[in-house]
Amino acid sequence: MMSGQSKNISFDALVVGGGIAGGEAALNLATTGFKVLLVEKELSIGGKMIMLSKVFPTLDCAACITTPKVSEISRHPNITIYTSSEVGNINKIAENNFEATIIRKPRYVVIEDCTACQLCEQACPVSVPDQYQYNLVGRKAAFIPFSIASPKAAAIDIDNCILCGACEKVCPTNCIDFTQETEEIQISVKTVILATGFKLFDPLLMPRYGFGLFKNVITSMQMERELAPTRPFNTVLRPGDGKVPDKIAYVLCTGSRDASIGNPICSQICCMYSIKQSQLLMGALPMADVTIYYLNIRSFGKGFEEFYQQAKGMGVNFVKGKIGKIRETENGNGNLILRYEDINEGIVKEAEHDMVILSVGVLPNQDASGFFPKEELKLDPYKFIYQADSLISPARTSIDGVFVAGTASGPMDIPDSILSAGSASAEALSYLIQE
Repeated sequence: MMSGQSKNISFDALVVGGGIAGGEAALNLATTGFKVLLVEKELSIGGKMIMLSKVFPTLDCAACITTPKVSEISRHPNITIYTSSEVGNINKIAENNFEATIIRKPRYVVIEDCTACQLCEQACPVSVPDQYQYNLVGRKAAFIPFSIASPKAAAIDIDNCILCGACEKVCPTNCIDFTQETEEIQISVKTVILATGFKLFDPLLMPRYGFGLFKNVITSMQMERELAPTRPFNTVLRPGDGKVPDKIAYVLCTGSRDASIGNPICSQICCMYSIKQSQLLMGALPMADVTIYYLNIRSFGKGFEEFYQQAKGMGVNFVKGKIGKIRETENGNGNLILRYEDINEGIVKEAEHDMVILSVGVLPNQDASGFFPKEELKLDPYKFIYQADSLISPARTSIDGVFVAGTASGPMDIPDSILSAGSASAEALSYLIQE
């Protein structure tokens, strides 16, 4: 339901995407004195980085890096944040003049009045899979997205809410408001930064790996949640039966370097995040065996090769092999048989593991291509946002005054995303002061 209310507000810059790249770009512009609108489709800013365990190759705590940055963004007087919001369209009227439509979806909670007491969550009778824990556990229809969310306020999942009123009865500040409606807001801005991020490959598209069929085949993001400080369990567990795994396998290049599923390029981060997780698993489960099945290890960044050799020294087993199929054992214990080609020996082998992690690749988020009905936002051959001059001015797009930051332009790791955001904000700043 769309309310008839429409505002017309002016900002200097519109940043689409509240992940680490979008947040960094917004902060750079805001500290220079410009008014920024940061639009994020999720209930919290912070993107995927705030959900990670640690970062490679330093093994610094991801949340410890992200949370102060998110707090600074949230408190900055020059940044206005719209969460649960999406861009409807952006029209370029003239140089330094864009008009955009922002669609704000109702949270059914007045954020300013919510104290995050979680009483509504405790009272809610409805349980559904928790998307912020990548469906490893459940959550209520009235919920706080995760413990370090920003804003840390409850939200009502109206699609699963049964309108029983239990949350309203226990809310001490009466901040739950079921009369909220979708709001369409008209804004004027002088420049736009697209930091729409990436999507993760859906392993359901590769049924031979058994994801969705075998409970002990999980994705790398699910393992991130099992290793993170805000994790759903107290330790690493198999989803199938809650046991601590003894033999863990990683399948690299799941959805990367594979033209048959439409993604022929390397995702750049999968090798290193798998090695990172394997090191963390060796620390969390000292008796466990960890095997990484790979085609090639891409350790191209500063300290990456040393990080790879460190994992070898810790006892992580690296097998150069292409996985053909994954199946469950017939004895019903939930273990998995990996059938693979041993590339070094040139023969087909099988190995049994009790848990398999699919190292899913990076796919383009093509949402931004639909933002501009009157202009063409070019995409590159792999559907990422086209960089007009990737060497001299990597943030420039095919539309003058529109810039790209982070993984919206292609796969990259966190430091490169932050550098990209710096480039985009510098280009936007240069564009703003030329008016």
